[in-house]
Amino acid sequence: MKHYNILFLCTHNSARSVLGEALASTHSSGKFIGYSAGSTPGTQVNPIAREIALELGYDKSKLRSKSWDEFGLPNAPQMDFIITVCDNAAGEVCPFWPGKPSTAHWGFPDPSQVQGTDIQKKAAFNEVKNGLKRRLDILAAMPLEKLDSMSLKEIHIKA
Repeated sequence: MKHYNILFLCTHNSARSVLGEALASTHSSGKFIGYSAGSTPGTQVNPIAREIALELGYDKSKLRSKSWDEFGLPNAPQMDFIITVCDNAAGEVCPFWPGKPSTAHWGFPDPSQVQGTDIQKKAAFNEVKNGLKRRLDILAAMPLEKLDSMSLKEIHIKA
């Protein structure tokens, strides 16, 4: 089975994009390898995002905030899909991605900005996790070898 590389982008690469990386890599279809990065990455992964990624069974050693510049290097894995998950990253000028991957914006509110109890904060992260999972489920069910950017954007509308 062919594996499809998905790069999730968000400005700081500490929450939403990290959840996308973990969800794609642990998706039950086995079709995806997830990656994440940011235009101005933070110094660490948000602790709640880290906790959820570990609950999903994601490899702890891969949980770090990364610059999207890493994925434009000659030895970087070639991406099949680039998905922005925050409005800021969607509006930024992205680096050149080798191989012309399909792109889409699956916007979610930043769960790290939620104020309240620990339960309310975790609920916000779980909402993002569940939304990303629904979209990945739809993506996994599609004929990926025939997918183009327009089809990928439709997942946003359907989910």
